[in-house]
Amino acid sequence: MRLKTSLLKEPKHKELVSCVGWTTADELYSCSEDHQILKWNLLTGETSLVVKLQEDIYPIDLHWFPKTVGGKKQTQAEIFVLTSTDGKFHLVSKIGRIEKSVEAHKGAVLAGRWNYDGTALITAGEDGQIKIWSKSGMLRSTLASQGSPVYSVAWGPDSDRILYTSGRQLIIKPLQPSAKVIQWKAHDGVVLKVDWNSVNDLILSGGEDCKYKVWDSFGRLLHSSSFHDYPITSLSWAPDGEVFAVGTFNTLRLCDKTGWSYALEKPNTGTVFSLSWSADGTQLAGACGNGHVIFAHVVEQHWEWKNFVITLTKRRSMQVRNVLNDAVDILEFRDRVIKASLAYGHLVVATSLQCYVYNSRNWNTPLIFDLKEGTVSLILQAEKHFLLVDGAGLYIFSYEGRLISSPKFPGMRADILNAQCVSLSNDTIAIRDKSDEKVILLFDALTGKALGDGKPLTHKLEVVEIALDQCGPSTERKIALIDKNRDLYLTSVRHLGREPKICKIGSMVHSMAWNDAANILCGIQDNQFTVWYYPNVVFTDKELLPKTLYIKDGSEFSRAPHILNYVGTKVTLRQGDGSLVYSSVLPYPALLHEYSTSARWEDALRLCRFAKDQSLWACLAGMAMANRELTTAEIAYAAIGELPRVQYINFIKEQPSKESSLAHMLMFSGQVQEAEATLLQAGLIYQAIQINIDLFNWERALELAVKHKTHVDTVLAFREKFLHKFGRKETNKRFLQYSQGVEVDWEKIQAKIEMELSKEREKAANVSTRSSVTSRH
Repeated sequence: MRLKTSLLKEPKHKELVSCVGWTTADELYSCSEDHQILKWNLLTGETSLVVKLQEDIYPIDLHWFPKTVGGKKQTQAEIFVLTSTDGKFHLVSKIGRIEKSVEAHKGAVLAGRWNYDGTALITAGEDGQIKIWSKSGMLRSTLASQGSPVYSVAWGPDSDRILYTSGRQLIIKPLQPSAKVIQWKAHDGVVLKVDWNSVNDLILSGGEDCKYKVWDSFGRLLHSSSFHDYPITSLSWAPDGEVFAVGTFNTLRLCDKTGWSYALEKPNTGTVFSLSWSADGTQLAGACGNGHVIFAHVVEQHWEWKNFVITLTKRRSMQVRNVLNDAVDILEFRDRVIKASLAYGHLVVATSLQCYVYNSRNWNTPLIFDLKEGTVSLILQAEKHFLLVDGAGLYIFSYEGRLISSPKFPGMRADILNAQCVSLSNDTIAIRDKSDEKVILLFDALTGKALGDGKPLTHKLEVVEIALDQCGPSTERKIALIDKNRDLYLTSVRHLGREPKICKIGSMVHSMAWNDAANILCGIQDNQFTVWYYPNVVFTDKELLPKTLYIKDGSEFSRAPHILNYVGTKVTLRQGDGSLVYSSVLPYPALLHEYSTSARWEDALRLCRFAKDQSLWACLAGMAMANRELTTAEIAYAAIGELPRVQYINFIKEQPSKESSLAHMLMFSGQVQEAEATLLQAGLIYQAIQINIDLFNWERALELAVKHKTHVDTVLAFREKFLHKFGRKETNKRFLQYSQGVEVDWEKIQAKIEMELSKEREKAANVSTRSSVTSRH
């Protein structure tokens, strides 16, 4: 990815240009110390004078009123705030008329910024004061007052916090008076510029120490650049939060959100005082010290999937290369490309007005449909359909271009959704709620309605990243989530009435991805690369989980690699320095998943015997138990030396009826209540009492015996035997009360148990005879 820059031969402004701002994707306003405001039309290449300001107005900062206000989208911005050296800010209309001038600060007003919904304006001055104003320019409050000038200011993603500079320090101040202020030393020189992105919640700062830095919203340093030759005078996040631009003397840099640099340009601009991205994130404009306005657009983005590499060569064309036979196709578009995604055999390209869907088997005939809103900020793909996010909402389309659904929920802000907090599978959409980050909203992808009873999934901590698995039936859909503590959890998406079981499967996990063709999860865990061959085993046999992992030392990767995707057997990782590395995973686990879903247990056993890998046997044991395939499970558990489990499986096989076997399988997975409910439903009271005795749930065993008026003596006898073994006396009042009226005779009890089991056998035999008779008829 790089920037393609363009400069006119002669500057249009006679003095330095101090600030620039886009009205639409192709129209820009620039202000200069020659008192002129110019309008640049990029489609026609024309530049026209909007207005010549009074001689005493020297502009410093410009910010257009936001386009999206209260969910309603204006076609274009109509008014902007202009701050100047005389202590005033001016509200200026599109035609250049000054609607209002307000005395704001003593000395220059160094920055002016509207919040995201346009309800408030913040100004920062040379006098060290920060003031908040209403939309019409009435003073609401003075937020801060300090001894040094405030050079730059930015709103937090929810417009509820302010970030500003104070010498070498950065300060985040919430608008609520009682909330905690965060302050830290950011640079070794004065901080000149800050920006805070609403999509990824990351902060940028640049200073006189000639460095730019990336921080999270808690003030933790994520990246610090090397020294530049000159102070960093401007920086700006692209709207989608994926890249940012940095400007200094005769230098323009394009960087990834993690801080490493994609491209460096050395245009003849003088100092770049201000940078501004167009709303669609494809173009960048810079205000230059020598009177020029520099324009740049992003080209040479790459997308990879299996044997295809796609490159954005120009604004409106892409090159597709098949690396197997070196065949090259050129794709042309009517408008400029804003976003693209390549996965599951399809390329989805969003331009400013249309969406193109290509099938990788045929690059000549795309399916094209029009977009209502335009600026697409996110594309996610699943095997059967894809999701588009624009300023107005979320839309699920089929690869034939049909709109399938458009989920909505209260307080939805589509403009700040990113790939970490939205996930898509063939049947489910998961969205991490912005207003409460512990909550994950789940929707049916085909209808757009909330799943199940409409209750969202709530975790105990704030959730950082979510990912839905891609394979298997919708009833078994699972979601993996990483929380604020970097713990990785797995839970079921569809749960009937019961609270979902959220199981922890890893800790210190920084990045994760599901495989596209099997439910295998990979992640960067601490400083290792880990693959969970069969994460669902945590629901059948928790203790097997560590045996189903593949762990690779992370020393071959540099600091903090990030997983981009996991396709087939190849995992693509982006390292901290921006380089791509690939790691391969054995193909056997995916084959095992395939055999398990198609119930080819003999093939699965053959594969494990061939591969001679303990982790595969452990996966097979878990899969067989989940599918109640006891014979295979017994062989697999024996292969990994789990003898107690082999014995328990034999015990399950010997059970007199199907219901008892099912209950003991549920017990095997630790689902005690479900096991008991199964037995009670089948009328097997003795078995229900016996499983509670086996687990030493004495109170519950007695409760059931008394409730069903049977086997009270059995419970008391086992309790007596238990206490006798430990040389303890009975202290429980209920047991003392019943033991007085009930005599314990072991012979009678044994006879009763035998009778219960033979009755159960008889009943099971009758059921099987009846079913075989009906099948014959």
